[in-house]
Amino acid sequence: MTAPLVTILDDEPEIRRMLSDALTEAGFRTQSFARATEFEAALNSTTPDVCLVDLGLPDRDGLALVHRLALESGAAIIIISGRAQVQDRVTGLELGADDYIIKPFDPAEVVARIRARLRKGREAPRAAMTARFEGWEARLDAYLLIAPDGTEVPFSHAEGEVLRLFLEAPKRLITRAQMQESLGGAAGESFDRAMDVRISRLRTKLGEDPRNPRLIKTIYGAGYIFLGDVEWV
Repeated sequence: MTAPLVTILDDEPEIRRMLSDALTEAGFRTQSFARATEFEAALNSTTPDVCLVDLGLPDRDGLALVHRLALESGAAIIIISGRAQVQDRVTGLELGADDYIIKPFDPAEVVARIRARLRKGREAPRAAMTARFEGWEARLDAYLLIAPDGTEVPFSHAEGEVLRLFLEAPKRLITRAQMQESLGGAAGESFDRAMDVRISRLRTKLGEDPRNPRLIKTIYGAGYIFLGDVEWV
């Protein structure tokens, strides 16, 4: 079996070397880039399993790149950044990152986070990648919703993880603790706010009334319930 490929995008040579050494020792394949243009060019010919992305890039806004990756790539996205404010972490997760690691960090932590993310991906049932509900079709492998009128609505990798969680457990309460356990990431205010934003965006894409959503219901103090009848095809 081919080892998972991790791409490292950071303009600091020492961080690239440190991460590359730690990941190689842990059995991963790696590619390292100092500039976003080099990284994006490589994506035309390679498909990474995980992208480590620094936000402070010399030639591109890191958050814009994260958002593009979330929409167009099936890779897990982990931000590595010196920006430690809660709002920075929330923004990164809102734009589609799967995890956020603050510099300085121990390379062993990065390796552990990557393994946890890949493990969750393997554990999730992937035999069925298309679900139908209430006239909608969710193509999880293509990151695409098809509306009842045929309109195509793209969603991010991070939004897709939440959507799959709902579709696999319709009409059952999903608590925030269960979401944190299933989706990974550190529990706390930033995770809760990021989940709120992802769910809000899913509701918007599903044409929900934000004051009275029909499909994704909030059970205050408990969690969420997806009320649609789901058929996997």
